[in-house]
Amino acid sequence: MKEARFYQSDGDTVTCGLCAHHCRIKNNRRGLCGVRENRDGKLYSLSYGKVSAEHVDPIEKKPLFHFLPGTLTYSIATVGCNFKCLHCQNYSLSQAGLQIQRIPHVRKDPVDIVETARSTGCKSISYTYSEPTVFFEFAHECAELARTQGLKNVFVSNGYMSSDAASALVEVIDGINIDIKSFSEEFYSSTCGGSLQQVLDNVSFFRQQGVWVEATTLVIPQLNDSEEELRRLAEFICSVDPSLPWHVSAFRPTYKMADRLPTGSEALIRAREIGHSAGLHHVYIGNIHGGGGENTDCPTCSRTVIHRHGFTVRRNLLEQGRCQHCTAKISGVW
Repeated sequence: MKEARFYQSDGDTVTCGLCAHHCRIKNNRRGLCGVRENRDGKLYSLSYGKVSAEHVDPIEKKPLFHFLPGTLTYSIATVGCNFKCLHCQNYSLSQAGLQIQRIPHVRKDPVDIVETARSTGCKSISYTYSEPTVFFEFAHECAELARTQGLKNVFVSNGYMSSDAASALVEVIDGINIDIKSFSEEFYSSTCGGSLQQVLDNVSFFRQQGVWVEATTLVIPQLNDSEEELRRLAEFICSVDPSLPWHVSAFRPTYKMADRLPTGSEALIRAREIGHSAGLHHVYIGNIHGGGGENTDCPTCSRTVIHRHGFTVRRNLLEQGRCQHCTAKISGVW
C-alpha cells in the first residue's frame, strides 16, 4: 500500500485526480477502479507492488509494430481498471479490484522489475493486461528506474488518464498503445463506462509530446463496425498524424459478450481499406494471421519492409529506420 498521487482532500472525502472519472471517495471507500481507497482523508494505492501477471512477450503483442520490432518486452500488471468493458479480454484481472486481496500476486519492488527485464533480455518494460493507469505509482517508479538502466517503457492503455497523470507519464514512457474502442460516445458510455473525448485528447497529447503512439480498435460486429464510424475514427487518427499506426483487431466472444459473433476477416480487410482511404500510412489487421495485414509497407514506394506472421518478425529490411528500397524514412522507434 502506498499513498496515491493526484488527489485532493475535503475533510474525510477525497477527490481522485488520476483519471477522467475524478471519483469523489468517502472515508473507507474505494474509487471506481477498486484499488484506490480513502483512509481518513488520505488516498492509498492498494495494488502497489502486487504483481498479478508477468510475462516476457514480443513487443508486437502489445501491439506495437513500429517500436523496436522483433524485441522482447517484460510485461507486468496488477489488478483493477477504470473501465467496465463488457467485452474485456482480461476481465479476471481488470474487474477484480474490489477483491484484490483474493487475487494471487507476487510482491515486487521496482528493482525486482528492472532486474527481471534485464536478465530476460528484454529491451523494454510494458505496463499492460489490466489498465496500468490504476497502478500509476508503481508503474512510474519502475519506469524511472528502467530508464537509468537503458530500458524503454511502454503503456498499453485505454487512454482515460487525467491530463495531470498524462503529463507525468510523458516524463518516463517512450511508447503507448491506446485503445480507441469506438468513435461513439454512446458506445463508451454503455459498453465501457467512460467517454470518448478524453481518449482522443490523450492520443493527440502523447503524440504532440513526442511519445510514440499506436492505436488499436477491437472491431465488434454490429456495434462499432459501420463504415461511417470506422471512417470517422480513421480520419481522426490521420488528423493527429497519418503515420500513426492503427491496429484493427478481431473480436472474440468473451466475458459479458460471450453470445456475440466473432469478427470475420472480411470486416477487418474492409476496415484496413477504410483506414488507407482516409490517408493513414499504416493499418494493421490483428487477431487474424496471414494475408499480409501484419506487414509494414513503405508509404513511399509501397514495398514491404517488415515481414511478419502473427507476433513474429520474419524479415526486417529497414536500415536505420529507412526503406532499403527507396531510402524513405519510416516513422517509429527503431
